[in-house]
Amino acid sequence: MTQDAPGEPTIRNDDEQDVPDVPDATTDATKDADATGDAGAQDAADGGAGAGAGSERPEERLGRAVRAAEQALIEFEIALETFRVEVENFSRLHHQRLGPMYARLDELDAMIAEARASRSGDPEDLRKAREARAMVQPMPGIEELFHDWLDSDGLSAEAAAMLTDQPVQPPKRVRPTDEVRKLYRDLARKAHPDLAQEETERARREEFITRVNAAYGRGDEALLRQLAEEWAAGPPPKEPRPSENEELYARLEWLAERKEMLTLLAQELEQSAIGAMLQMAPDDPDRLLEEIAEQLLAEVSGRESELARLVQS
Repeated sequence: MTQDAPGEPTIRNDDEQDVPDVPDATTDATKDADATGDAGAQDAADGGAGAGAGSERPEERLGRAVRAAEQALIEFEIALETFRVEVENFSRLHHQRLGPMYARLDELDAMIAEARASRSGDPEDLRKAREARAMVQPMPGIEELFHDWLDSDGLSAEAAAMLTDQPVQPPKRVRPTDEVRKLYRDLARKAHPDLAQEETERARREEFITRVNAAYGRGDEALLRQLAEEWAAGPPPKEPRPSENEELYARLEWLAERKEMLTLLAQELEQSAIGAMLQMAPDDPDRLLEEIAEQLLAEVSGRESELARLVQS
């Protein structure tokens, strides 16, 4: 893994292959794109003043700046996603290997605090004991484990039927009214995708019919009437197409906003507990886990000895 500039995600090479320093390169590319974009924007604003015959159009320079910024953003997103996956994987390993040790330490802390409070009877020790016990991860309740299998009388009827091989009560069927069926048939005839002449129109009809089918499946007459009004109103009017310059400027603005948002995400990852831990041992995170495990085992042993002394004294 390499350590990059602040705010840039880091990259770990699990295959021990040479990997280019993508984030730094991305930053440089973004700067170049910004510079090129500024130059193109200035030329566009000046209306190509001073441009001689056969010189590059302002739109061409602006388009080149957009392409450079797009490529820089792609590289940055690849680096960010790589680091995010590494953080996620390390977090999972951290929880699997060290979670039981942390839980044992919390339990020992609670037991030690309770033993002290039992011996002293001091209100402050009692308060600390309650707080320590509250820090212990509680076991999930029976309702959380079985969700809808239990009700106030024990096993639900559906769960009991499943466990005893009895027929399970089927879900209640929705029986559409005559008016609902009429609305549905009218809409299906008018908006069927096969009536479309173009792919864009077919896609619009497919999305609309999906909503119609869902409303019909629920027997929702009010929603079907709303959909009928929506279809009668027709597709929304197309907005005037912006000029080439306007589109390019809007694209550059979006790319800049996207890069800023991704930079914040990268900073959050690097500043998280797991991200910071991962950066402590970029080349061998497994060894870092082993070192932390050794420290936790030592702490557990010390807590157990302290608890034994309190109980025996």
